[in-house]
Amino acid sequence: MLERLHLDRTLFYALLALAAFSLLTVYSATGKNLTDTAGHAVRLLLGFGLMLLVANLRPETLERWSPVIFSVALALLVAVLLFGTIGKGARRWLSLAGFRFQPSEFMKLALPMALAWFFAREGLPPRLWRFGVAVLAIALPAALVARQPDLGTAVLIVAGGVALLFIAGLLWRIIVPLLTGVIVAAPVVYYRFLHDYQRSRIDVLIDPQSDPLGTGYQTIQSMIAVGSGGFYGKGWLNSSQAHLEYLPESATDFVFAVFAEEFGLIGGLVLIGLYLFIIARGFLIAYLAQDSYSRLLAGGITLTVFLSLFVNIGMVLGVLPVVGVPLPVMSFGGTALLTFLAAFGALMSIQTHRRIVE
Repeated sequence: MLERLHLDRTLFYALLALAAFSLLTVYSATGKNLTDTAGHAVRLLLGFGLMLLVANLRPETLERWSPVIFSVALALLVAVLLFGTIGKGARRWLSLAGFRFQPSEFMKLALPMALAWFFAREGLPPRLWRFGVAVLAIALPAALVARQPDLGTAVLIVAGGVALLFIAGLLWRIIVPLLTGVIVAAPVVYYRFLHDYQRSRIDVLIDPQSDPLGTGYQTIQSMIAVGSGGFYGKGWLNSSQAHLEYLPESATDFVFAVFAEEFGLIGGLVLIGLYLFIIARGFLIAYLAQDSYSRLLAGGITLTVFLSLFVNIGMVLGVLPVVGVPLPVMSFGGTALLTFLAAFGALMSIQTHRRIVE
């Protein structure tokens, strides 16, 4: 049945398990709010529907539409700066027909699609000039997102794009100078381009107690939540940090802290293991792909999911700055959830249509 729907059985069941964990955790993190939980369930259903739609598109169709999707996503980022809705001190959302969405999340999928399309025009590894064009294609949306400001998403866009360059065959003699340039430019970016609150988030990474009631508050409360869960956890619906409202954004950016407090180290390792299983499946799909575009897109999507997982859990555990990156599929929200599930639909398209060709 799943094969006829072009759904990869292994990946589909893993995502269902992740969605179940998400519903349980969101229900607890929102204080047993049935309205919010029902809204999250509806978005999950819409996301799985979108995943099914994308999975039934042939990779050739995805390839043909990749530059169009990237152009639309880029235009939406420009529209955000011109007409975007301001919330929490940032202009990151667009409102259309009563719906509010965050175009920067779309770019996490649109950019890998565009780069895979661009590099697949000729044999791999591409010529040097193509890498130069790709760097510009990465820098432009990243700069627009950073202007919102949304540093976390901008960093993920850059990291995902660079990861795809590496998959495409970017040579170490080019990677090393690029990394050197980034390291040299870091102090300039820190003092010249970052906002005060962004610099503070980096500063408190070294010592969260330096500003326990300000920038360091989220990190401290998150670490308390994770630590208080112990080995086995406090049990479902028993997250004191979330229910007593000590932990901000408990259903979105810090949903992993709530999960770890309630299900402990064992539950946290199970959840991370589930993510690693999904990521491994993505890399296997990339490895088995039959053409350059499919291989690049599958690898780029999988690395983007991994980077999102790494950054989110890193900030929850206090080893990375708090940059507002959601946990894929788990976090309460709309645009990011739909984007990730659409990306998994692209992975399924690559895998199931490969079997048809065989």
